[in-house]
Amino acid sequence: MRPRAGRLIVAAVHTGAVLLTLGGLSSTLWHGVDDPATALAFAVLIGLGELTRRAGTAPAALPVLAEPRERDPAPTTAAGSLAYALLGENAGHPAHHGVLQTAAVVGLAAGLGALPHVLRGRGPELDHLARGILSVGFAAFCFQPFADETPLAVRLGQGPSYALLLILLMLLTALCDAVLAAALRRSRAVPRGALRGAGGGPPVPAVPFAPLFRDELRGLVGIGSAVCATGAVMALGVAAVGLWALPVFAVPLLLAQVSFRRYAAVRTTNRETIASLARATEVAGCTRPGHAHRVAALGRAVGRELGLAGTELTVLAYAALMHDIGQLSLVDPVPGGATAPLPAAEQRRIALLGGAVVRQTGVPPAVAVVVERQADPYEEQPLAARIVRAVNAYDELAADDGGSAALERLRRGTARDYHPDVVEALARVLARGGPATVPAGPALGPATAAGPAGPAIPEPAGTPATPVTTGETSGGTPSATAGARGGVAPVPPG
Repeated sequence: MRPRAGRLIVAAVHTGAVLLTLGGLSSTLWHGVDDPATALAFAVLIGLGELTRRAGTAPAALPVLAEPRERDPAPTTAAGSLAYALLGENAGHPAHHGVLQTAAVVGLAAGLGALPHVLRGRGPELDHLARGILSVGFAAFCFQPFADETPLAVRLGQGPSYALLLILLMLLTALCDAVLAAALRRSRAVPRGALRGAGGGPPVPAVPFAPLFRDELRGLVGIGSAVCATGAVMALGVAAVGLWALPVFAVPLLLAQVSFRRYAAVRTTNRETIASLARATEVAGCTRPGHAHRVAALGRAVGRELGLAGTELTVLAYAALMHDIGQLSLVDPVPGGATAPLPAAEQRRIALLGGAVVRQTGVPPAVAVVVERQADPYEEQPLAARIVRAVNAYDELAADDGGSAALERLRRGTARDYHPDVVEALARVLARGGPATVPAGPALGPATAAGPAGPAIPEPAGTPATPVTTGETSGGTPSATAGARGGVAPVPPG
């Protein structure tokens, strides 16, 4: 996928959602609203869910720890929209609102509910709204023909066959949403010029679609499956007892949404604590400024390249942020904070000290295991530890020798220190531009130990790469680009 193709896919999804909504509104205004009371009731439910959405939840200061499925949870909106798309009857009376009215009600209600958030500058991502409208339109397109009184619809409209039909449609809708989400994330992960090849070399493959798709499918197992089931049960409840079923289901959904917001607040606090611990080594002058965040962002991109997703990526990001925390226990700091040139025994000692500290922070034990084993021979390491070791060494070496030389040194160390698959995955990520960078603040801690001030703090994979020139060297001369100092600029794979 070329960068232009990625932008076209994003534009196509957004345009499709807008056209479907406008087409639905035009058709509804022209032919009139079918069952206005039902349409209004569902519109209020969808708008209320969007209004109470936890907007702007991904912490801007910690993008590397943001999870795709945690950014904009609105179960009330999703369940209400799906219920309206799967509504065949209202208290025993057939519903014939069709696909276009479904899209009109969902699009208009979601847009009005999101308007206050937009005015405050904390509106939901357009990708989420577009995916929701298209997925609901797909569900309505598949279901509404069965709402007509055809022989096939009459045969499937009762008993176990109807339940199986709803389950099948929910699975197809969830699959459609996962495909759209993965395609949008992949499109936004393609940096400009990524596939031209560095230095005139061969084109580099785009971000793999399969790991992103698996990530979306895993996200559906939790809250996604509950939302789909609630939407189907809500449609069955309205078919049996009428619109009185909506408040019965809406109250638990709204309470669940409030509980999710509190849970997210706890997660945010936990992330900020981890980020503070990661900065402790910089404040103490043990590591270069931004080193932990660069390793976490680049390591996460490499992990996704190798097929990690969900909890595995979270463990990798946590371990990468705290991989150097063992240096705080040293009497004599490591010069420049670079552990890659140290003897293997000293590296393992620092890793074990770091693991002991991590176990006191309350993070999952798997994070401490990765930190402890990052200095082991790669045949004995879990995949996350292999990634942390390789990316950490790359960032340390690139700060002094440049990206190309650092990558070549890693390739020469694949006999024992660095796993060949991890090094080649790192090369592919770097050749695509690596994680995007943003300017950081001034250096913290002693300049002589921390190195150049103001390095670039990377964003997670999935945003366009833009090399940025930031900061100055301790001698007052302009520094090189962020990629040359932090190891995120395009680097030839060979």
